Amino acid sequence: MPPRRKDKRSPLATSHEGQSKPPDSGESGKAGGTVTPYYPVMLHVQGKRCMVVGGGEVALRRVKALMEHDAHVEIISPELCPELSQLAATGAVKATLREYKSGDLQGAFVAVAATDDGTTNSQVAEEAMERGVLVNVVDTPELCSFIIPSCLHRGAVTVAVSTGGKSPALARRIRTELEGSFGHEYGQLASMVEQVRSELRQKGITIPGEAWQRALDLDVLLQMLRLGQWDEAKRRLTDSLRRYE
Repeated sequence: MPPRRKDKRSPLATSHEGQSKPPDSGESGKAGGTVTPYYPVMLHVQGKRCMVVGGGEVALRRVKALMEHDAHVEIISPELCPELSQLAATGAVKATLREYKSGDLQGAFVAVAATDDGTTNSQVAEEAMERGVLVNVVDTPELCSFIIPSCLHRGAVTVAVSTGGKSPALARRIRTELEGSFGHEYGQLASMVEQVRSELRQKGITIPGEAWQRALDLDVLLQMLRLGQWDEAKRRLTDSLRRYE
């Protein structure tokens, strides 16, 4: 959980103010690296209370993303854009039509501040830090305990691109470039691998991780799936893994 907030800057955010040269652009993950202070994780939000403060188009995008992962979404805003109003009317989300006030984040797992008022967004971040709630403040990474990457989904496969909050536009552009390289066969491959793993476990067979790496001939398996050869691809993978029983 995020530590107790001492000032208006997230303890996870860093600044390069005052530097006479660009920040280190060394490889991510190396000791002492300064590429980004953000540790990539995948949050389980299904059924959890996620608060979105704001009722405009930006808030709508955040709400939709949370709904895609079965979060219990609540919105606080005096006004809602038409699509958010429709979602609230159907009961897909809970909406409280008023200004945000202190205490609104009690019991929340995640909070998103997406208003056009900087003071309100800062107040949301302040309360979130005090309550140990994960918080994202749109377009203000220094107030965030997490930032939202640009993602593409292929079934169970998710590819996330982040610039550490430095340029969301660049992250989206990179994601767009990647979309052409990641077809829906990647999602099919993930489902197939899950089936094979399950079948092997039922037989009491454990395959080492390195053996999986050698057996997953992506070029061949993905091409077979593109051609609709599911059974053949599954058989090929299973036969490759049996060499390591």
